[in-house]
Amino acid sequence: MAVFKALWVTEAPHGVYETQVVERNTGDLPAGDVLIRVQYSSLNYKDALSASGNRGVTRKYPHTPGIDAAGVVAESSVAEFAAGDEVIVTGYDLGMNTAGGFGQYIRVPAAWVIKRPQGLSLREAMILGTAGLTAALCVEKLERSGLRPDHGSVLVTGASGGVGSIAVELLAKLGYTVAAATGKLEQAEFLNRLGAKQILDRATVADGVDKPLLKEQWAGAVDTVGGDILFNVVKSLQYGGSVACCGLTAGAGFKASVLPFILRGVNLLGVDSVELPLVVKASMWDKLSLQWKLDNLEEVAREIALEELPGAINQILAGKLVGRVLVNLG
Repeated sequence: MAVFKALWVTEAPHGVYETQVVERNTGDLPAGDVLIRVQYSSLNYKDALSASGNRGVTRKYPHTPGIDAAGVVAESSVAEFAAGDEVIVTGYDLGMNTAGGFGQYIRVPAAWVIKRPQGLSLREAMILGTAGLTAALCVEKLERSGLRPDHGSVLVTGASGGVGSIAVELLAKLGYTVAAATGKLEQAEFLNRLGAKQILDRATVADGVDKPLLKEQWAGAVDTVGGDILFNVVKSLQYGGSVACCGLTAGAGFKASVLPFILRGVNLLGVDSVELPLVVKASMWDKLSLQWKLDNLEEVAREIALEELPGAINQILAGKLVGRVLVNLG
């Protein structure tokens, strides 16, 4: 058994949740096939929800969040993995009700674990993390629906966030003309560096909620925010266009109409990266390490230590974070 550091979320009186870095013992981790020494994690919106007591994400406290982890196998009870293997874990129950990547060790089922693709370092894998995996799944789903670079501009909402920034960079790499919608217009230069050709104020995308249809503008879209902005995107797709939906920071509900679907033949595509079959996840990680490998991942990343996580969690809940936050667990 080993002693390690972990972010620990506890429930205090009056519905308040407190975070601190504590020492834990690997003997206290849940049962599982593989014990992993975590080197890097990353901060996602779901982690912040878990850390702030959202019972839809985490049912029992105290708890260690962190839906992403990359590190080295310390112990394994299965033949597929051996001590010293470099591995990635994202999604499933990690960081939700199973102690997550904001601890220096995790113990998980082998069915959650992927060997690190040769084309990515552990650091690069966690700059991507769930956000990068989700962005790539969105782009893949759009292309499967028929989207091609010569069809017209592709909109990304929440473009300065984790999923959005990687979606902008990936779409630009693949030759698409990208329009980036953001509530942080001061980040226009950042988005231009990622490859966005047009920067839109989020407020302009939010206009027209009460209209059944909007002007046809976008060949496709990646929506990371949800709410009425999502359906405004649906209403402004070109004929036959598609939007891949993967987030809810603007809300889980929206005012909808069948008109865009029956008059323009548009498609609303749901994207999940949490419960995706492991073989599909592994295939996408391979793609992100090879033909879809981003040339400038560091552009979207800011590295912090475990002790800096509480402040970063407050920032993401307040909508103040840009790009990806990489957590170095040493």
